[in-house]
Amino acid sequence: MVDRLSGLDASFLYLETQAQLMHVCGVIVLDPATMPEPYSFERLRATVHERVRDTPAFTRKLRRVPLGLDHPIWVRDRQFDIERHVHRLALPQPGGLAELTDLAGHLAGQPLDRSRPLWEMWVIEGYDAGLGHDLVAVFMKMHHATVDGVSGANLVSHLCSLEPEAEPLATAADQRYGRDPDRLELLGRALLSNATKPVQAVKLLSPSAQLVSRTIGRARAGTAMAAPLTAPRTSFNGTITGHRAIALADMDLEQVREVKAATGTTVNDVVLTVAGGALRSYLEDRGELPDDSLLATVPVSVHGSSRHASGANKVSALFAKLGTDEEDPLVRLEEMATRNRHAKEHHNAISADSLQDWAEFAAPRTFGLAVRTYASLRLAERHPVVHNLVISNVPGPPVPLYFCGAEVLGLYPLGPVFHGAGLNITVMSNYGHLHVGVIACRESVPNPDDLVQRFPAQLAELRAAVAARPLREEAELS
Repeated sequence: MVDRLSGLDASFLYLETQAQLMHVCGVIVLDPATMPEPYSFERLRATVHERVRDTPAFTRKLRRVPLGLDHPIWVRDRQFDIERHVHRLALPQPGGLAELTDLAGHLAGQPLDRSRPLWEMWVIEGYDAGLGHDLVAVFMKMHHATVDGVSGANLVSHLCSLEPEAEPLATAADQRYGRDPDRLELLGRALLSNATKPVQAVKLLSPSAQLVSRTIGRARAGTAMAAPLTAPRTSFNGTITGHRAIALADMDLEQVREVKAATGTTVNDVVLTVAGGALRSYLEDRGELPDDSLLATVPVSVHGSSRHASGANKVSALFAKLGTDEEDPLVRLEEMATRNRHAKEHHNAISADSLQDWAEFAAPRTFGLAVRTYASLRLAERHPVVHNLVISNVPGPPVPLYFCGAEVLGLYPLGPVFHGAGLNITVMSNYGHLHVGVIACRESVPNPDDLVQRFPAQLAELRAAVAARPLREEAELS
């Protein structure tokens, strides 16, 4: 079997430039005190090698189709060398959070080498989090052509276990590598694929037209999700550079659940409300708060409903207003819950595979040229803003995890940023905590820590508003 990239997977390759890097990152904070044997970098790297050496997603590389006539294929890297993927660094002292995020931002701005498997891991020693002993942080990045949120979490499970000395949660026993065909076969496959595309396009036109019609109906009824191209312009909605800035913060998951239970909303409603409050406060302090609400793209996994067996990226997206135009956090939450309910109903009416199906028509040269032209002409600053940012809420493990024997104290996923939307926020749950990771174009958001530190404060403000609600209702009745 030839392991061809899906159109959606390949699109992330075509969209990448030196400024618009298409890898996803993560900061994993580890406590080496739980490791069965004393920590050493050499031992950690050897354990990582043992757990990934037979896993295709870690040991396959790209092979391009001649003349770029079709999407690339994955083939086994016969010269796979763990030393080219797992590296060692140490923080300058004092090695606190500021030093860690500064280093992570630098690493996030470096492209991956496409001649090798598309991932890297940087083991960063000397992280002082105030626990009385140094921690180890792992900065990991994988190309979006290889993973989305769900498949990325599955890959990390190859390195994690439920006990320090237990076997990893996932193994590669049932995985196979794609065959490496000769040049002539690749050309033949490409020509056949291109010959059938007009037929595929015709099949997609009818359901797409029906979707447009249903969306117009929902918009008239007031039950459609927020529309793209209606976002206000902010300082992070322009042409980006390759420089990255990263910031991290934590919230208490139980406090979020308390708000959820008291208001009859969802965890996602609460998280988006807190994010809206943090962004409102941040922009207001900078004198940049627009009159209209910010608009976020929220990725949605369709792994459970997609009919496609192949492809790493099985994702769709919905648009959500974050209520940055509403000062009252409780009103913002109520409005958020209503909008999210309509957005989910609207999203569920859309085929889970529509994005994947249309992405099959992505052309390498056309996409690459379009992105370069778009950036060089700074078109992101000339047309209406499609969306202000990307924000994700990712469910994580409800139990302690151990990364090669070291307890995982923090999991902070970080997605890509795009021309026109130079800010990405990801919130991930992990054993009673919500870890907030912010990554941005440094020129667009020079100090993301100023934004991320507002998340716990906004949660506290929302909890206070919920607690005061009975008193406010009493006052209104009297």
